[in-house]
Amino acid sequence: MKHIIRVIAVSSLPVLGVLAQTPTDPFPTAIPATEGAIRVNYREFASLPDIDGVAARMMNLVTEPGTRRVFVSDMRGQLYRVSEDGKTVTKYLDINAAGVPVQSTGRERGFQSFAVHPQFNQQGSRGFGKIYTYTDTTNMTPPADFHPAPGGNDTHHAVLLEWTARTPGAATYDGGAPRELIRWRDPFQNHNGGMLAFNPFAEPNSPDFGLLYMGVADGGSGGDPLHMAQNLGIAFGKIFRIDPLGNNSANKKYGIPADNPMRNTPGALPEIYASGVRNPQRFAWDARNGAMFMSDIGQGTVEEISPVTPGANLGWNVWEGSYKYGGRQGVALENRRGDPKMTYPVAEWGQLDPLLQTQSAAGGLVVYRGNQIPQLANLLIFADMPSGELFYVNADRLPSGGQDAIRRILLDEGGTAKTFLEVIRARNMAQGKMPATRADLRINIGPDNQVFLLNKGDGTIRVLTK
Repeated sequence: MKHIIRVIAVSSLPVLGVLAQTPTDPFPTAIPATEGAIRVNYREFASLPDIDGVAARMMNLVTEPGTRRVFVSDMRGQLYRVSEDGKTVTKYLDINAAGVPVQSTGRERGFQSFAVHPQFNQQGSRGFGKIYTYTDTTNMTPPADFHPAPGGNDTHHAVLLEWTARTPGAATYDGGAPRELIRWRDPFQNHNGGMLAFNPFAEPNSPDFGLLYMGVADGGSGGDPLHMAQNLGIAFGKIFRIDPLGNNSANKKYGIPADNPMRNTPGALPEIYASGVRNPQRFAWDARNGAMFMSDIGQGTVEEISPVTPGANLGWNVWEGSYKYGGRQGVALENRRGDPKMTYPVAEWGQLDPLLQTQSAAGGLVVYRGNQIPQLANLLIFADMPSGELFYVNADRLPSGGQDAIRRILLDEGGTAKTFLEVIRARNMAQGKMPATRADLRINIGPDNQVFLLNKGDGTIRVLTK
């Protein structure tokens, strides 16, 4: 199927794509500023409330199963339910008020992610009323299930909690205290948690239905100094896959799926689905073929979008994207993608690209198989969080790494193409606030293949339109 692409001239934006990059950049050809760019419209969908004058630190949006409502999280511990028209926003749950003190100091710690069981509204099912939250906490009293390698500090714990609502359709959570499934002891302040998700396309009788995927970052600091991402006996730097309703784990609080790839590997944690990740941000599945993808924040040179298959090794900290990781020296340009045992990115971009800020970070990603926005059909869409850049590659002709195939998606505002950060800054001005310096962009799919954009700058949820 062909997709419609509008090639545009962006007079309001500097022509950055023609600038030369530094010789040490593995991607010497910059992402084009205008060539192949797609323009889409958008509308404001809903607004989350400020807390103490600070905009909502939105992290994740999930469709409530069986409805057209969505849940949206704030990194400080709040979970909101939003009506299908976006006009009604209700605080559904406050993790702090429920007795779990959220550690949300700094940019990277807090309420990381959540997932709603696909049977949430199916009365009589095992998953009825169940929501899972993944959060950093200051409560370090209970013993951790997973510990880092020796070294680092005891900065905080991360916990996976199960909440069970008595009446899922109620305006606010009406269940009891959460059940703790897993606890990690974190050695550094950064690289915390990651995505929490059920495969949205798994059918009820399929082996993947009701299994929970978790991104477990490499523990933080820089360069994975404790060498955990390649150690299959340590939880950090992995993607977990568990049955939250099972009980055959070591702590008997969750299940290990029978087909997990490391279940029978000596010395390996059976929860591991994939290894060698640094700071996994988002998962996405392709509705057409079931393929799974992950966005992973790079160390100092490469951001990546990678395929995830059972038992895959994504390479970190031996590889940063397609290149050998070289510590403070960056990456080695020779022997690109030289280890056949590794799984390398389908798309990656350089942190030195002129379109980006001095810091870049791979953000949300979705595979768009809808037809409501024809120009986005059959695209793998992803983001650079700080700059607010939206990018795409063709989901049916996936590249083999590099950024040569990457093109931009820009927002149309009254006939002018803008970046998402420009839109946020204009909103800040209207709010009487200082314009944001970064977007902290996340992308999520909602009901009817709607593409939602979240950020931490202005409290506004936006949805793309054709």
